[in-house]
Amino acid sequence: MNDQLFKIIEIVIYLLIGLIFFIIGYKVLSKNKHYNLNDEIDNNNRAAGIMVAGYFIAMAIVMSGVL
Repeated sequence: MNDQLFKIIEIVIYLLIGLIFFIIGYKVLSKNKHYNLNDEIDNNNRAAGIMVAGYFIAMAIVMSGVL
């Protein structure tokens, strides 16, 4: 029982670390653009949505190798 609880806590910690990196990465990505990424996605700009999705997928692949 103790080992299962430790694994659940470990999963939650990795989840929180991953979410923090995704938020920081998205903020850095949006600061490097000459336009507001949130507004472009709200205006149904598919290219901006695909770019953000690709960034999140790439970051997930990198994090899965690191963590």
